[in-house]
Amino acid sequence: MVDKLQKIWIDGEMVAWDDAQVHVLTHSLHYGIAAFEGIRAYKRANGKSYVFRLREHIDRLFDTCKMTLLKPEFSREQVSQACLDVLKANNMATGYIRPMIFLGEGAMGIYAPNNPVRTTVIAWNWGAYLGDEALKNGIRTKISSFARHHINVSLAKAKMSGQYTNSVLAKREAKFAGYDEAILLDPNGYVSEGSGENIFVVKKGVLYTPDLSSSILEGITRDTVMTLAREMGLEVRESRITRDQLWLADECFFTGTAAEITPVREVDNRPIGEGVVGPITKRLQDRFFDVVRGSDTSHPEWLTAL
Repeated sequence: MVDKLQKIWIDGEMVAWDDAQVHVLTHSLHYGIAAFEGIRAYKRANGKSYVFRLREHIDRLFDTCKMTLLKPEFSREQVSQACLDVLKANNMATGYIRPMIFLGEGAMGIYAPNNPVRTTVIAWNWGAYLGDEALKNGIRTKISSFARHHINVSLAKAKMSGQYTNSVLAKREAKFAGYDEAILLDPNGYVSEGSGENIFVVKKGVLYTPDLSSSILEGITRDTVMTLAREMGLEVRESRITRDQLWLADECFFTGTAAEITPVREVDNRPIGEGVVGPITKRLQDRFFDVVRGSDTSHPEWLTAL
């Protein structure tokens, strides 16, 4: 449950938490056309707070608007500043930030070209997405009966709210069956991603992740991990991954802003490797956390000071 804070930024104004409300006829509530992002702010070893890869997240937010033909009333710079302002307004040194651009109330029906395009930025306290134990010991996963959207059916590269109904169904299915998370295949039967995470596997020391044609979101944490892995001397390959390759992987992990780097210890009741967090996963996890909240200063371009 999200703990109530003090302020939310909406349409250029900082308003009280309880006053940030929309009408029940809000178009995006009915039809799902809304662009959103998930961004984290971390407090680092130097005692200062930074938003991680803010520019890349805001660029993807506006890319989603372009794909969905939403025309924001606020600029990238204004939304970026709002992300910083909402953290300050709530006295947050760390936190999760959710900018969203959506269609407001007005006309109903599928086509509503004159409804106002609204923008909000919310922040809340959010720890490990799948739990601290998941980060430490890994999670159990299930390949879902729900497939990731076909690239000609939906917009795989858009972080669009309506697309996540598929992820909600996959996650529910997995949880009801006793697993921690779902893994979705693409319409051709290749591994795509989790319900809200990108996926990596390790085999014989090589790091593999589905390529961008596999109906995946182009994750920012995914890109971070590939960059760090190559800097650490690891070979990284973007390629299709089959279900049986996944089962036979030496290691597996999820990446995402919320999930960070979460090890996967089991898929479909089959242990991955030895069924524990693998050495390469642990090295990448340690490096990632040193970059975002430690003392690693190798990528200052990823950090926006609060």
